[in-house]
Amino acid sequence: MSEHPTDFVGSVHDAIRQAVRERLPDAEVEVTGGGGHYTIGVVSTAFDGKSLLERQRLVLGAIKHLLSGDRAPVHAVDSLTTRTP
Repeated sequence: MSEHPTDFVGSVHDAIRQAVRERLPDAEVEVTGGGGHYTIGVVSTAFDGKSLLERQRLVLGAIKHLLSGDRAPVHAVDSLTTRTP
């Protein structure tokens, strides 16, 4: 795992989970990775009837603030899975 310079203080995993749950309150969120690169899995009823792109936009929109800026804690989402329960 490579180092990714960031000014973020705290757990990036927890920040991702919290941000997704704020957007999708019933979501089960799994986050792995580090060094700026993360794998995210989300299960939510909010995905029902939505296309893959719409589902991904919901999740990525929720963590947009963690992806923005030169020293953002999340450099890349290497894998994003979205499922309904």
